[in-house]
Amino acid sequence: MHGNEALGRELVLNLMQYMCQEYRKGNPRIVHLVKETRIHLLPSMNPDGYEMAAKKGSELSGWALGRYSYEGIDMNHNFADLNSVMWDAQEIEMDKKKVPNHYIPIPEYYTSETAMVATETRAVINWMQLIPFVLSANLHGGELVVTYPYDMTRDWAPKDLTPTPDDSFFRWLATVYATTNQVMVNPDRRHCHNEDFMQGNNIINGANWHTVPGSMNDFSYLHTNCFEVTVELSCDKFPHESELPTEWENNKESLLVYMEQVHRGIKGVVRDKDTNDGIADAIIAVDEINHDIRTAFDGDYWRLLNPGEYEVTAKAEGYFPSTRLCRVNYEPYPTICDFTLTKTPKQRLREILAKGGKIPKDLMLRLRQIRLRKLRASTKAINRRRSQ
Repeated sequence: MHGNEALGRELVLNLMQYMCQEYRKGNPRIVHLVKETRIHLLPSMNPDGYEMAAKKGSELSGWALGRYSYEGIDMNHNFADLNSVMWDAQEIEMDKKKVPNHYIPIPEYYTSETAMVATETRAVINWMQLIPFVLSANLHGGELVVTYPYDMTRDWAPKDLTPTPDDSFFRWLATVYATTNQVMVNPDRRHCHNEDFMQGNNIINGANWHTVPGSMNDFSYLHTNCFEVTVELSCDKFPHESELPTEWENNKESLLVYMEQVHRGIKGVVRDKDTNDGIADAIIAVDEINHDIRTAFDGDYWRLLNPGEYEVTAKAEGYFPSTRLCRVNYEPYPTICDFTLTKTPKQRLREILAKGGKIPKDLMLRLRQIRLRKLRASTKAINRRRSQ
């Protein structure tokens, strides 16, 4: 993300080369990963910052030169603050279930032409909205630790433990990277600065390290289906060229095993019972986890979950919801959990009338039954009030 934290850029470029070479060699692991996973790799989110830092070189670029964009914006704080939007709504609304817990809209002030939003940030947001990402890693430098959302504290404290509803899975993601990184697992390694992250197995809740309003990780979680962590790759933000082969070996397994975690959990398709077409924007809700996701344009979805049994509900506007139990196993592949939804009588009526068609007798009977049921319920309520 930051132009002067160049190791992430070099690792992603090396990862591209490695995967292409190993795929051509027939490496079973890489072949399987490429064939079963839609992979997107972005080497640099701040190319202008990288150019500024690269001109000085690894020894002279300094701690901040190249951190900011050409427009002087720190993109690590530049995404829409949706945390405050959600938390403010929770403070006002008595029924917390009515507060959106996913796909939170971007505030109008953020989308205006005068908003201080970097060109690169806008481009990444458009990218997120175009493709249904499921898992991502945000590569940084200057420390050796993996952080997970939320990155922002709820009451604007300098730091405070602020977990998401998916805290257990985020901790798993962070642990997967940290425990396969050759430097992080070395008990004899030096501390980068004053903090000893080894006591926490080299992972930490982002907000419990320091609050970061407008982080990409929090934005991804609250505005899209994507789970994202931050990886601080090295004490040195801009290592020397001669150190890159060693850094690649330190991180190669971590990068691969992290990508493989996208296949943990459940996946499936939500379909219309009558047409068998996929239903876009259907909500997938997991019982006891207050964070939903949505289906893509063709009705398919992916929901990251730890092993266990879950009560999962699929619901969409104009359809009756459907609930089923889905078991996630320990094997590194997802459980298929498909849903078929039935249109409500009102939705069927709307579609028939919109096409100028005649109402079928079974639908007329169903609508009459619904009206009678509502009438009986309202009559009972009136009688109860009168008897009090």
